[in-house]
Amino acid sequence: MTNLNSYLVISLDFELLWGVFDKVDFRQKHQYFHNTRKVIPQLLKLFKDNEINCTWASVGMLFNADWEEWSQHNPTEVPSYINKKLSPYSYKLNNSNLPEELCFAPELLDQIYSTPGQEIGTHTYSHYYCLEEGQSLEEFRVDLKLAIDLAAGKGCAIKSLVFPRNQFNEKYLKVCQDLGIHSVRINPTNWYWNDVQSDGLLNKIFRSGDAYIGPKDKSYHISEIEFYNNQISLQKASRFLRPHSSKFNSIRLDRIKSEMSYAAKNDEIFHLWWHPHNFGDFPNESLLELKEIITHFKECQSKFGMQSANMEEIHLAAQHFHKTVES
Repeated sequence: MTNLNSYLVISLDFELLWGVFDKVDFRQKHQYFHNTRKVIPQLLKLFKDNEINCTWASVGMLFNADWEEWSQHNPTEVPSYINKKLSPYSYKLNNSNLPEELCFAPELLDQIYSTPGQEIGTHTYSHYYCLEEGQSLEEFRVDLKLAIDLAAGKGCAIKSLVFPRNQFNEKYLKVCQDLGIHSVRINPTNWYWNDVQSDGLLNKIFRSGDAYIGPKDKSYHISEIEFYNNQISLQKASRFLRPHSSKFNSIRLDRIKSEMSYAAKNDEIFHLWWHPHNFGDFPNESLLELKEIITHFKECQSKFGMQSANMEEIHLAAQHFHKTVES
């Protein structure tokens, strides 16, 4: 049986230090991010060899070559978070010796852009938090426009967006629409994904447990994709590929493969996501796990016709599906 509307979608939140500077000491993370930079070309080769399409939602600051270029691109308005520890601009002021290799990656973005099937999306310019107190809609507009303009200057048209830390804010979709965004990744509909800002202990427990047990309720039919103002497709994430650990890895991978099989058999979309830096501690083991997942996808492709797609491709497929149904 061939299911022409079953898809594996992969999106990656490409951040380097900008995604975690408020959570880690950069002086202890040099090897971690060195491994991350080294693993990205390996990911691209793996994707190319297996014809895996992927969206790389990239922090706009990564497009800068160095601190001089970064300072030239500081926006007219920066996010005025009440919690100043969340601001990368304050962070830079307090850490004048930040290594450039932890913060910039234009050569890696060039490699991504030149690899077939890879879409460069945006994770905003500054890893902008859309649910934090103090920041405003206009500050978000300035930030997102800067990310889109900087990418355009490198020849890259941004069409897909992932809200940093999954802080989806429906009020901000109008700005996304105004700036030409086609698709936005949103959170699963399970209750423990509702409050990502506070990220309470109970939510964390259920999200962690859901990686190993529970119903197969994360995939969805293309007809379930909703559109904002008939223009932006809201694409639900299905599963976070958790970092490699010494415990329960086989259970975690079996769950992903089982959910993928379910999606393939039932004409549904399975959307897998992670951060490239999640491979930083155990790059070799993490790549082996990803190869296992891709091998399973190829089996689903052979048996059921499952396709690989990035977010922009799903947007176009969903548009086509709805137009076909309406006609």
